[in-house]
Amino acid sequence: MTTGLAAGFIDAVVGGGGLLQLPVTLMIPGLTPVQALATNKMGSVFGTATSALTFFRRVRPDLRTALPMAAVALVASGLGAAVAAALPASVFKPVIVLALVAVLLFTALKPSMGRLTALRHTGARHYGLAAALGAGIGFYDGVMGPGTGSFLIIGLVSVLGYSFLEASAKAKIVNLATNLGALAVFAAHGSILWGLGLVLGLSNMVGGYLGARTAVARGSSFIRVVFFAVVSVLIVKLGWDVLTGR
Repeated sequence: MTTGLAAGFIDAVVGGGGLLQLPVTLMIPGLTPVQALATNKMGSVFGTATSALTFFRRVRPDLRTALPMAAVALVASGLGAAVAAALPASVFKPVIVLALVAVLLFTALKPSMGRLTALRHTGARHYGLAAALGAGIGFYDGVMGPGTGSFLIIGLVSVLGYSFLEASAKAKIVNLATNLGALAVFAAHGSILWGLGLVLGLSNMVGGYLGARTAVARGSSFIRVVFFAVVSVLIVKLGWDVLTGR
């Protein structure tokens, strides 16, 4: 319960809650890796839905950008899952680590980025870039998954010009779509342990609600700090996987 609550909180603020929740789920005796992934995803859907609703009610993100982006990400996530079945995750991990390091450095060198919303594009170009972000990051979520929320936030901030708070609100809607797509696949294959998934889901809901409320109350500066912490942990985790051949 505690792990699910903490994961839901982190995920609501900047994404990356799966870095905490999935390893703990994998340690439960008797669970296969596929069952752990599926059950973890079910818990995450509850938390993501709660934080998305909380952000929507308090931030009122522009759905004209978020919903089409979510639809594209949902399809791309399915394609990514199909690729993941044919190629091992180890093929992608070195590239992801380099991308995360670049993202961290880019954000650190631009301290004012993400404090306020200042859209860089309008009209068709804005929506086209949003769709491209949804496709690329949705595909990544299908292939690997860790840090999807963080990638969505930095894309919305750096490419489109949203504040960290606005980006977090939109990222939750898009991330909910990719999670639902994956959950549907797992459910069709009978991989979900529903009882455990509901326990994780309830704790994720509480964490997601508290995380979203905290992010809205503290604003973009708080989200930026948590973003640095989560991305740093993600770099260390995936970097270690690359070095040890996992």
